Amino acid sequence: MEWHAVPIDKPDDLNVIVGQAHFIKTVEDLHEALVGTSPHLRFGVAFCEASGPCLIRRTGNDDELVDLAVRTAAAVAAGHTFFVFLREGFPVNVLNAVKAVPEVCTIFCATANPVEVLVAETDLGRGVMGVVDGCPPAGVETDADVADRQRLLRQLGYKL
Repeated sequence: MEWHAVPIDKPDDLNVIVGQAHFIKTVEDLHEALVGTSPHLRFGVAFCEASGPCLIRRTGNDDELVDLAVRTAAAVAAGHTFFVFLREGFPVNVLNAVKAVPEVCTIFCATANPVEVLVAETDLGRGVMGVVDGCPPAGVETDADVADRQRLLRQLGYKL
Protein backbone atom coordinates (compact mmCIF):
# COMPACT_ATOMS: atom_id res chain seq x y z
CA MET A 1 0.00 0.00 0.00
CA GLU A 2 1.16 3.52 -0.78
CA TRP A 3 0.14 6.73 0.97
CA HIS A 4 -0.35 10.08 -0.71
CA ALA A 5 -1.09 13.53 0.71
CA VAL A 6 -2.93 15.31 -2.10
CA PRO A 7 -3.21 19.08 -1.59
CA ILE A 8 -6.42 20.76 -2.69
CA ASP A 9 -5.26 23.64 -4.84
CA LYS A 10 -7.84 26.41 -4.44
CA PRO A 11 -7.99 30.17 -4.03
CA ASP A 12 -8.11 31.34 -0.42
CA ASP A 13 -11.61 32.82 -0.83
CA LEU A 14 -13.26 29.50 -1.73
CA ASN A 15 -14.71 26.85 0.54
CA VAL A 16 -14.58 23.15 -0.22
CA ILE A 17 -16.60 20.20 1.00
CA VAL A 18 -14.96 16.79 0.62
CA GLY A 19 -17.12 13.72 1.06
CA GLN A 20 -17.93 10.19 0.02
CA ALA A 21 -21.14 8.98 -1.61
CA HIS A 22 -22.22 5.79 -3.34
CA PHE A 23 -24.22 6.27 -6.53
CA ILE A 24 -24.12 7.95 -9.95
CA LYS A 25 -27.21 10.00 -8.94
CA THR A 26 -25.05 11.85 -6.41
CA VAL A 27 -24.09 14.72 -8.72
CA GLU A 28 -27.67 15.57 -9.62
CA ASP A 29 -28.91 15.28 -6.05
CA LEU A 30 -26.05 17.44 -4.72
CA HIS A 31 -26.80 20.02 -7.42
CA GLU A 32 -30.47 20.15 -6.40
CA ALA A 33 -29.58 20.38 -2.69
CA LEU A 34 -27.14 23.26 -3.29
CA VAL A 35 -29.47 25.22 -5.59
CA GLY A 36 -32.18 24.95 -2.96
CA THR A 37 -30.08 26.65 -0.26
CA SER A 38 -29.53 30.10 -1.81
CA PRO A 39 -30.20 31.81 -5.15
CA HIS A 40 -26.80 33.53 -4.87
CA LEU A 41 -24.66 30.45 -4.20
CA ARG A 42 -22.07 29.67 -6.89
CA PHE A 43 -20.75 26.10 -6.90
CA GLY A 44 -19.01 23.31 -8.75
CA VAL A 45 -19.33 19.60 -7.98
CA ALA A 46 -17.32 16.58 -9.12
CA PHE A 47 -17.89 12.93 -8.17
CA CYS A 48 -15.54 10.01 -8.85
CA GLU A 49 -17.61 7.12 -10.11
CA ALA A 50 -16.23 3.81 -8.78
CA SER A 51 -17.71 1.27 -11.20
CA GLY A 52 -18.88 0.98 -14.79
CA PRO A 53 -17.10 3.60 -16.90
CA CYS A 54 -15.46 5.13 -13.75
CA LEU A 55 -15.89 8.69 -14.96
CA ILE A 56 -15.62 11.93 -13.03
CA ARG A 57 -19.21 13.16 -13.03
CA ARG A 58 -19.64 16.95 -12.82
CA THR A 59 -22.20 19.69 -12.40
CA GLY A 60 -22.58 23.22 -11.08
CA ASN A 61 -23.59 26.75 -11.93
CA ASP A 62 -20.09 28.27 -12.18
CA ASP A 63 -17.79 26.92 -14.90
CA GLU A 64 -14.61 27.92 -13.01
CA LEU A 65 -15.73 26.03 -9.90
CA VAL A 66 -16.85 22.99 -11.90
CA ASP A 67 -13.41 22.90 -13.56
CA LEU A 68 -11.70 23.19 -10.16
CA ALA A 69 -13.84 20.38 -8.75
CA VAL A 70 -12.98 18.15 -11.74
CA ARG A 71 -9.24 18.87 -11.44
CA THR A 72 -9.37 18.10 -7.71
CA ALA A 73 -11.31 14.87 -8.27
CA ALA A 74 -8.74 13.81 -10.87
CA ALA A 75 -5.84 14.56 -8.50
CA VAL A 76 -7.35 12.61 -5.59
CA ALA A 77 -8.70 9.89 -7.92
CA ALA A 78 -10.48 7.92 -5.19
CA GLY A 79 -13.70 6.09 -5.96
CA HIS A 80 -16.96 7.49 -4.65
CA THR A 81 -15.42 10.74 -3.43
CA PHE A 82 -17.02 14.09 -4.20
CA PHE A 83 -15.80 17.66 -4.08
CA VAL A 84 -17.99 20.76 -3.80
CA PHE A 85 -16.43 24.19 -4.25
CA LEU A 86 -18.45 27.17 -3.00
CA ARG A 87 -18.45 30.89 -3.71
CA GLU A 88 -20.94 33.44 -2.33
CA GLY A 89 -21.93 30.98 0.37
CA PHE A 90 -20.41 28.99 3.19
CA PRO A 91 -20.48 25.32 4.24
CA VAL A 92 -22.48 26.22 7.35
CA ASN A 93 -25.29 27.32 5.00
CA VAL A 94 -25.35 24.12 2.89
CA LEU A 95 -23.89 21.32 5.00
CA ASN A 96 -27.19 20.00 6.37
CA ALA A 97 -28.65 19.91 2.84
CA VAL A 98 -25.54 18.07 1.57
CA LYS A 99 -25.65 15.57 4.45
CA ALA A 100 -29.36 14.98 3.77
CA VAL A 101 -28.65 13.74 0.22
CA PRO A 102 -29.46 10.00 0.46
CA GLU A 103 -26.28 8.90 -1.34
CA VAL A 104 -23.91 10.84 0.95
CA CYS A 105 -22.07 8.49 3.33
CA THR A 106 -19.41 10.72 4.89
CA ILE A 107 -18.24 14.31 5.01
CA PHE A 108 -14.46 14.46 5.49
CA CYS A 109 -14.28 18.25 5.77
CA ALA A 110 -15.99 21.53 4.97
CA THR A 111 -13.44 24.34 5.05
CA ALA A 112 -11.82 27.43 3.60
CA ASN A 113 -8.48 26.38 5.14
CA PRO A 114 -5.59 24.87 3.25
CA VAL A 115 -6.39 21.15 3.12
CA GLU A 116 -4.70 17.92 2.10
CA VAL A 117 -6.55 14.70 1.34
CA LEU A 118 -4.85 11.59 2.74
CA VAL A 119 -5.17 8.82 0.18
CA ALA A 120 -4.24 5.14 0.46
CA GLU A 121 -3.52 3.32 -2.80
CA THR A 122 -3.78 -0.47 -3.14
CA ASP A 123 -3.96 -2.84 -6.09
CA LEU A 124 -7.74 -2.28 -6.15
CA GLY A 125 -7.58 1.52 -6.31
CA ARG A 126 -7.47 4.60 -4.11
CA GLY A 127 -9.46 5.57 -1.03
CA VAL A 128 -9.63 8.63 1.20
CA MET A 129 -8.46 7.86 4.72
CA GLY A 130 -8.97 11.38 6.03
CA VAL A 131 -7.92 14.99 5.60
CA VAL A 132 -5.50 17.46 7.10
CA ASP A 133 -7.56 20.64 7.54
CA GLY A 134 -5.67 23.81 8.42
CA CYS A 135 -3.00 24.38 11.04
CA PRO A 136 -2.44 22.86 14.50
CA PRO A 137 -3.50 24.85 17.60
CA ALA A 138 -1.16 27.64 18.67
CA GLY A 139 -2.47 27.66 22.25
CA VAL A 140 -5.63 27.98 24.33
CA GLU A 141 -7.90 31.01 23.98
CA THR A 142 -7.68 33.69 26.65
CA ASP A 143 -10.62 35.59 28.09
CA ALA A 144 -9.91 38.33 25.53
CA ASP A 145 -9.99 35.71 22.75
CA VAL A 146 -13.38 34.48 24.02
CA ALA A 147 -14.73 38.03 23.92
CA ASP A 148 -13.35 38.50 20.37
CA ARG A 149 -14.97 35.22 19.23
CA GLN A 150 -18.32 36.17 20.72
CA ARG A 151 -18.15 39.65 19.21
CA LEU A 152 -17.35 38.22 15.75
CA LEU A 153 -20.28 35.76 15.89
CA ARG A 154 -22.64 38.62 16.75
CA GLN A 155 -21.23 40.83 13.98
CA LEU A 156 -21.84 38.01 11.50
CA GLY A 157 -25.41 37.64 12.77
CA TYR A 158 -25.06 34.15 14.22
CA LYS A 159 -25.87 35.15 17.80
CA LEU A 160 -28.12 37.79 19.39
